[in-house]
Amino acid sequence: MNSLFSHGSEPFGSDDKSPTELLEPVVNTVVVPGNVAHAFAGFTDHTHLWWPLDTLGVYGAGSYVEFEENLILETADDGRTSIWGTLDDWQPPLSFHATWHPGSTALWSTELRAAFRPLAAGTEVRIVHDGWEGAENPAATRAQYVAAWPLILARYCRFMGVPEASGA
Repeated sequence: MNSLFSHGSEPFGSDDKSPTELLEPVVNTVVVPGNVAHAFAGFTDHTHLWWPLDTLGVYGAGSYVEFEENLILETADDGRTSIWGTLDDWQPPLSFHATWHPGSTALWSTELRAAFRPLAAGTEVRIVHDGWEGAENPAATRAQYVAAWPLILARYCRFMGVPEASGA
């Protein structure tokens, strides 16, 4: 007699992965001058001074982005707000983790972790962006951030006093 469950085509432990499971995290690392507390404050307390809101903001130039309470929030000059993410692990000045969905809703969130580590030359800032399966279009969203994070972090580095590379 055959088992009632013999018709299943895939065992529970199957190694087959869906396309979104194959999308690797986007990882970017920069080094900025100063201690960890200074680098963390530059990233989280002064985001409005360096984030490229003209190209990577919901409301464009003139808006204000900030870490407020447990939210990452953009406010337009007319008072409208857009929640970019929710902080669910806040460990100043060492790290934070947040859902991430600028210009979208929490329904289509990815995940963002920032870690700040002391080095002899300053502070290493490591951004790990993943959870692509949470995005409305995982592959396209990942591709956007592959291009965007280096530009975002270049602005942060300039704000923190890192000289621009010559010949760029």
